[in-house]
Amino acid sequence: MKALKIILLTTTISLVGCISWVFAKSPFNDMPKGDYAVDLSHASVVWKVSHLGLSDYVARFADFDANIQFDPSNLEKSVVTASINPMSIQTAYPNAEEKDFNMVLATEKGWFNAADYPSIDFRSTSIDMTGEKTAVMQGELTFLGVTKAVSLDVEFNGAMLRQPFSGKPTMGFSATTIIKRSDWGMSKYVPSIGDNVEVMIEGEFAKVDD
Repeated sequence: MKALKIILLTTTISLVGCISWVFAKSPFNDMPKGDYAVDLSHASVVWKVSHLGLSDYVARFADFDANIQFDPSNLEKSVVTASINPMSIQTAYPNAEEKDFNMVLATEKGWFNAADYPSIDFRSTSIDMTGEKTAVMQGELTFLGVTKAVSLDVEFNGAMLRQPFSGKPTMGFSATTIIKRSDWGMSKYVPSIGDNVEVMIEGEFAKVDD
């Protein structure tokens, strides 16, 4: 009986702790101004492209960096920058010992050609709030040596003045966009391999110490 009471007490404490974390979420306007860096352990860049019109082929990048110059007094004046290492591409292609498809996509000309273009870069040019927690972010994407405008739909998921594990002010976002890869010169196998690429981004950003 005593053991059961201890278990119930421990469970209750845990539930109270979880509830307190939920209610610790803060409006974005209450977050401190400054630089916020992406937490790679809670972030992802995933993309998918049509394969012969039969299925969507899904892959991701494992190595990237992103930063927000955050202005709580005017969210639309905040600036987002990001860079992706194309060598970090990850697919679920089988039999890697026979064919390293990740390396093929990362290095071959016609695909990501990382030797000549070792970084995919983005910088926001404007953020237009469309709701309390939604926005359209315009920016410039530099890819394969070409810079073109892109538009992302952004959702502000939540913010905490003190994230319970790191102890830092932290914000979380989701973003999606569709780009036409041939606009950046990647036209290999179009239209058998789709021209439109859907990109899905998740990220938590923690305040950088001053």
